[in-house]
Amino acid sequence: LFGTSFFMVWLAIDAFLKVKREKFLPSGVVNGVRESLSQGDLGAAVSTCDTNPGPLSNILRSAFENINDGYEVVQQAVSSSTDLETEKLMQRVNLLNICGQIAPMLGLMGTVTGMVAAFAGLANATGAAKAKLLAQSISTALWTTCIGLIIAVPALLFFTYYKNLATRILLETEATVLDLIKVLRNAEVEQ
Repeated sequence: LFGTSFFMVWLAIDAFLKVKREKFLPSGVVNGVRESLSQGDLGAAVSTCDTNPGPLSNILRSAFENINDGYEVVQQAVSSSTDLETEKLMQRVNLLNICGQIAPMLGLMGTVTGMVAAFAGLANATGAAKAKLLAQSISTALWTTCIGLIIAVPALLFFTYYKNLATRILLETEATVLDLIKVLRNAEVEQ
């Protein structure tokens, strides 16, 4: 349980650092690509992506690599690349969900093993000591479920928050890319 709690805290901090709008939509890349494409300089746009690696640059590069195949292919490449970037990010965020699912199960396992030990201890106790021993053992056993829930509730709250934030940012990223590349719809590419 304690390993799960430390892992959950680490994942929440990791999500806080990774799921940010500026990480996915750096204004320098957006402005640089927009300016390059408005001037008709695809090479400068590709160069901007190469010097600023990240999810947006990866998506834009996939669009630029397919420019010779037509605008519909470019849109499909953008969609596929966005799906790939979404999967990369969501794999990390989904680990919070796993912590939220596992922690109560670990707590329940602790409760069940504690109850088994409590009833096993009852067999050796006599008289008034039986009731006291049973009460203490059950109390101790139930704490593991409580701790599991204390870990699970924040983990699931963080998961929901960061999943929704990531989805919003990734949708905005895809819309921004489609807005940036719309100038390529009628462009002729020199070989």
